[in-house]
Amino acid sequence: MRQLLNTLFITSPDIYLSLDGENVVANREKEVLARYPLHTLSGILSFSYSGASPALMGACAKRNISLSFCSPNGRFLARVCGESSGNVLLRRTQYRIADDPASSCRIARNMIFGKVHNARWSIARTKRDHALRVNVDDLAQTIETLKGLLPQILSETDLDALRGLEGAGATAYFHAFGQMILGDPTVFSFHGRNRRPPLDPVNALLSFAYSLLGNDCASALEGVGLDAYVGFLHRDRPGLTSLALDLMEELRPCMAERFVLTCINNRIFQAQDFVYQESGAVRLTDEARRIFLQRWQERKKELITHPYLEEKIPWGLVPWVQALLLSRHLRGDLEEYPPFLWR
Repeated sequence: MRQLLNTLFITSPDIYLSLDGENVVANREKEVLARYPLHTLSGILSFSYSGASPALMGACAKRNISLSFCSPNGRFLARVCGESSGNVLLRRTQYRIADDPASSCRIARNMIFGKVHNARWSIARTKRDHALRVNVDDLAQTIETLKGLLPQILSETDLDALRGLEGAGATAYFHAFGQMILGDPTVFSFHGRNRRPPLDPVNALLSFAYSLLGNDCASALEGVGLDAYVGFLHRDRPGLTSLALDLMEELRPCMAERFVLTCINNRIFQAQDFVYQESGAVRLTDEARRIFLQRWQERKKELITHPYLEEKIPWGLVPWVQALLLSRHLRGDLEEYPPFLWR
């Protein structure tokens, strides 16, 4: 099992990363600010436009350390990949299945089943824990709607129809999402999902969480030998990590969206943590981004019992376990891909 080491987050936009021996060096205007031993890191995520040296990129690729770049606002830009360590037979199987809509649908529907199941239980948890502060009847109706979609998803054999069911589930879920937000309504009102750019604080937090989760999923897939750019539900598009987006689907409600709800409801963020731009876009301040990343790392270290393996693992290893289970299914070791079903 992959060890859950630290992820180094570079949040200042003017930091340049370089390599000195076995250390990552953070530089600003040729002045060394900090050093971090490579052997303590599982990944590096930079929100700086300054970039990194070719030597550091090569060292990270050689040691299987994920090195990714995002804009200061959290939009994913690129990942550094070294020589592929994947089994060629595994990837050929992945490509064959991706080219066959029926075979793709058999895997994708399990992922969407996991997404709708986890969304349902996220709402159920809020209904249980905050019954005096939410509209219990409205949430119960949404729960029943999502529950009714589950057998339809499992029996679906057409990708387009599956996308329709996923869309219906997302619409019902996000209709209830605003009622699950118990923070200051003058700051954290939610009227639906928007992105590129996010137009309110809730969507700004969601977009940032999705960027982090997407990076973790892409790294996990590459780590087990799969091609993160060839998906089953999300189809090929240049620069799009389609399989990572597939894997994210079942993890969004329980890892990204639940994390955002916890931060808002526990009053981790306030109005001053957001910047409102003339274009209408809303983004986190630099300090808020640091707090978000610190809390995200803490969350990844919390232990859960994996529902399929029935073993205790940190939250941060869930994408890796799911990527491993997917690779085992593609190899023929598992009859079906077992989605992550959170409770």
